[in-house]
Amino acid sequence: MAKPLAALTRLHLTGLRVLLVFTVLCGIAYPLVIVGLSQALLPGQANGSLVRQGGQVVGSGLIGQNFDLPAANPSAAPRPDPRWFQPRPSAAGSTGYDPTASGASNLGPNNATLLASVQQRRAAVAAFDGVAPAQVPPDAVTASGSGLDPAISPTYAYQQVNRVARARALDPAQVRRLVADHVEGRVLGFLGEQRVDVVTLNLALARLG
Repeated sequence: MAKPLAALTRLHLTGLRVLLVFTVLCGIAYPLVIVGLSQALLPGQANGSLVRQGGQVVGSGLIGQNFDLPAANPSAAPRPDPRWFQPRPSAAGSTGYDPTASGASNLGPNNATLLASVQQRRAAVAAFDGVAPAQVPPDAVTASGSGLDPAISPTYAYQQVNRVARARALDPAQVRRLVADHVEGRVLGFLGEQRVDVVTLNLALARLG
């Protein structure tokens, strides 16, 4: 009986040593190495691609945000501020762009509620930007899959130029150049589409005046 017990004890001790070794390697050493490499090679991305203005964190280049007028009444529906470039709609959270509630509406392309919402958004965006409804691009009326995407298409960004310039008493050509400077190409030259990060674009717009 002693021999089987001794063998069982050795087996348990071996398993415990293996557990401790892999805990140190995978639970401590590996995370520290990865954190160290990311901080050394990609500090901005590793820290959340934070966007700062005057030393203050005002957002993230990875998460969109709303640019609405201050609410005069807490119960009133938010209204977009014409002085800023507007993002695409968001289904993340009750007010949109909630990083704790990332997700889409889960409504199919033939869903009556979604279709009605798209039509309402198209009419509202067309009136807001002063264009024909047929000119409104798809990303102006539909949310991204995560609900957090900070980017819009260059088409939607350029559509907003005249409205932003008029609201800020700026030369439209100056605002258009600002948009052009913020058009990002496809990832690795072939993945995805061209895009404009609304958060960083509006930060540059604030510096412009």
